Amino acid sequence: MSKRVRIIEVGPRDGLQNEAETIPTGRKIRLVDTLADCGLKQIEVTGFVSPRWVPQLADAAEVMSGINRPPGTCFSVLIPNLEGMKRAIRCAPDAVAVLTSASEGFCQRNINCSIAESLNRIRSVLAFAGDRKMLVRAYISNVIECPYDGRVAPAQVARLAHTLLTLGCDEISLGDTIGAGTPDRVDAMLAAVLEAVPVTRLAGHYHNTNGRALDSIKVSLARGLRAFDSAAGGLGGCPFAPGAQGNVATEQVVQALHEEGYETGIDLEHLTSVAAPLAHGMRSQQ
Repeated sequence: MSKRVRIIEVGPRDGLQNEAETIPTGRKIRLVDTLADCGLKQIEVTGFVSPRWVPQLADAAEVMSGINRPPGTCFSVLIPNLEGMKRAIRCAPDAVAVLTSASEGFCQRNINCSIAESLNRIRSVLAFAGDRKMLVRAYISNVIECPYDGRVAPAQVARLAHTLLTLGCDEISLGDTIGAGTPDRVDAMLAAVLEAVPVTRLAGHYHNTNGRALDSIKVSLARGLRAFDSAAGGLGGCPFAPGAQGNVATEQVVQALHEEGYETGIDLEHLTSVAAPLAHGMRSQQ
């Protein structure tokens, strides 16, 4: 199997959305530019979501307009629905991410709709993106456990992942949103999903709530996954998932991968220097 692993940096969006204090737009732009300088080739910059629900991302258009965009780097944005897509398209993202959940409880609290309704939203976005030949990633939240509904059956995740694939999503990111994953539970979930979706269309998105995210990545590598979401400095959490803490830190993932002989194309020394102060939160950055 390939020794090349693709890292999708989600700190500027998934990381910052949970920061309570408003981060100045210029600081967000500098963060994205600095991460790109570290060799990260896929960066989720921001989200075109309702400012009422996620005020930290109210400046999405300004951030997208202000970043440097070196050739060969994919800059993506999160969008919840067609309205968000129409706002985002004015900023010409290279890719967009849509979202749903493997549990009804979280879907209702996170995006205010049922799973079925979220799929209808995704259909509308895919039709809009297809006309523009734009890459679409799909997040599935709570693939292991939901803070509202409890344990999630692997077969339920597999069915949803297969539906997203058939709808036309290019990649499906499997999110352990509250970090409840253990090697056995992650492996069981992946075994079910891989019966329905090719491994080349999957990414792992593991929060580090219980300090097991690197274990989840190790299990995923053994199953053939070669794409993972992470956030520099372990920024993150989710405002709609009680108990969720930060994403797995990009620098920790890259170090672990390099030690195991995998290639990422990322300058670990540079990344570590950038990420170290981020571990204390963006509020500490000047």
